[in-house]
Amino acid sequence: MRPKFELLDKALIERILDEAFQLLEDPGVRVAPYVVELLSSAGVAVADGVAHIPEALARRLLDLAPRGFCLYDRSGKPAVRYGGDDVHFDPGSSCLNILDPATQQARPAMAADLVRLVQVTEMLPEFAAQSTAIVCNDVPQEIGDWYRLLLVLWYSEKPVVTGAFSASSLHTLLDVLAIESGGSDELRRHPRAIFDVCPSPPLNWSEFASQNLVDLARGGIPAEIVSMPLAGATAPVTLAGSVVQHAAECISGITIHQLAQPGAPIVWGGAPAIFDMRTGKTPMGAIETAMLDVACAQVGKYVGLPTHAYMVAGDGRVIDAQVEMESGMSAVLGALAGINMISGAGMLDFLACHSIEKLVIDAEAIASAKRLIAGIEPRSDSLALAMFAETGLHGDFLKLKETRALFRKEQHFPSAVIDRGLASSDGSTPGILERAGQRVEELISAYVRQPLPDDREKKMIAFAQREGKKAGLEGLPEILKPEYAPEAGLM
Repeated sequence: MRPKFELLDKALIERILDEAFQLLEDPGVRVAPYVVELLSSAGVAVADGVAHIPEALARRLLDLAPRGFCLYDRSGKPAVRYGGDDVHFDPGSSCLNILDPATQQARPAMAADLVRLVQVTEMLPEFAAQSTAIVCNDVPQEIGDWYRLLLVLWYSEKPVVTGAFSASSLHTLLDVLAIESGGSDELRRHPRAIFDVCPSPPLNWSEFASQNLVDLARGGIPAEIVSMPLAGATAPVTLAGSVVQHAAECISGITIHQLAQPGAPIVWGGAPAIFDMRTGKTPMGAIETAMLDVACAQVGKYVGLPTHAYMVAGDGRVIDAQVEMESGMSAVLGALAGINMISGAGMLDFLACHSIEKLVIDAEAIASAKRLIAGIEPRSDSLALAMFAETGLHGDFLKLKETRALFRKEQHFPSAVIDRGLASSDGSTPGILERAGQRVEELISAYVRQPLPDDREKKMIAFAQREGKKAGLEGLPEILKPEYAPEAGLM
């Protein structure tokens, strides 16, 4: 039996959906001019930029969205399945800062930091996907979107959770993906990435977000709605009320998306949070935020759609007991809720900062959470009687062949990041930060980049040179050269 965690009963889910559908009709949803004709042609009344979406239409389009789909690795094999109760994790994304391991202070993130983070993520089996985790502050802002995606694809074979910061950059990102995949047709058949698309709370699809929804649908690239109601500020203060808003934002986005291309893959996702009335902050590590994530995902699963949430993040500014308590707790809750993709590992300071050391600690929490949802199962015809028949009351179970045969199936063995009493070579007992730092260096030392086919590498380098030149960069970025080392810098 697989353990599950749910917060809503069927009656409450139905109430949430009923109110969400009512909101879509009155007061309606603010939409951009880009999708007015699309909505109007389907019979949606749009007046003064507000669309009033009939429940019958929204329900019909919800039924058209796929119940599951896959993201693929570089070799074309399915690597992530969105749907059912499959659970996957990826690092959080779009951080401006990184926690410097030497000073334990936040500083602007650089391209070299992203490469290190990607390499570590590539080596950790707990992460099924990469993300465009940090903004590279050492490249011009206008090329930041495609540059960080290109770096992830250059150094990783895993699928990618990404997104565009502008409507104009989306097609450049798709160009990068098509080059790496061997063409647009291959990318459509075996999508390598999923794109986050965010409505503006409450109930507002901007020009940028609307265009992304439509263009991704028509391009056959999976989209992931990231609804972000802020309970008490940009959403009702009650958790149930915020879940209603989240549902309405997801349903309205799916309506636009499926009108653009029926059957295109899309995910019911989000990053809801509470608004801390004392500080004005958005605590991603709060238990109520985790409850919002679980409840919102439960509604998405009820309507049969793939799900996503932002969890495994802490709010403190340094890696300490608070940050890891918050991160570990939400990793377990997200896994028990069966959320298909959980983003956020490695993040702290209210999602403003990334830490590679925290990422490897979070991987241990994720591994434990996955062991938990694997549950308890019988491994032999007898649960205990046969073993007692061999040992009697002496209790010497270590000698049994069943012990040797089964202990690796029953027990998860964490890495040296977790202190299980294994002595170090010099007899010292380093703290978890030091152990995490050692783990990072071990993983990076063991990382070996797997090259792309030569023609694709040449096309990606030519792309980087051409697009970089438009932003004033000259020459090939050092970071794309085979001999690149992080200390070598960007150019």
